[in-house]
Amino acid sequence: MAKTKQQTQLEIELPDKKYFTIGEVAELCDLKSHVLRYWEQVFPQLEPNKRSGRRYYQRNDVELILEIRTLLHEQGFTIPGAKARLAKSRINPASMDLPEEKQGALEHLQLMKSELKEFRNYVQTRF
Repeated sequence: MAKTKQQTQLEIELPDKKYFTIGEVAELCDLKSHVLRYWEQVFPQLEPNKRSGRRYYQRNDVELILEIRTLLHEQGFTIPGAKARLAKSRINPASMDLPEEKQGALEHLQLMKSELKEFRNYVQTRF
C-alpha cells in the first residue's frame, strides 16, 4: 500500500530551520544532490533561493520534494504524470466552487503557467 504525503512527512522530522542547504535536503529526503538539481529543471514549482551560487531551500520546498519523491519513487508516476498531479493538486482551494467548465479552464491555465515557467527555466540555462 502506498504511503500518503502526510504519512511520509510524519516519518521525516524536519528541523526547525528557515533555510536548508542542498546537502541537508538530500540527506533529509534520502536523495542525491544531482537529483534535486534535475528536479529544479523539471518541476517549475521547485524554486530554491540562490545566493552566491548556493541553493537554499525553505520548508515548503522540502515538503514539495518529499511529495515529488513519493509520486515518483513510491507511487510509480512518470515525471510528466507527477507534474500533472502536482499541477492539479496546486489548484486554489477558493476556486473549487466554480462551475465545471470554468474549473477545466482554470486547470488548463495552471498547466500553461507551469509549462511557461519550465520554458523560462530552460531558456535561462541555455543563454
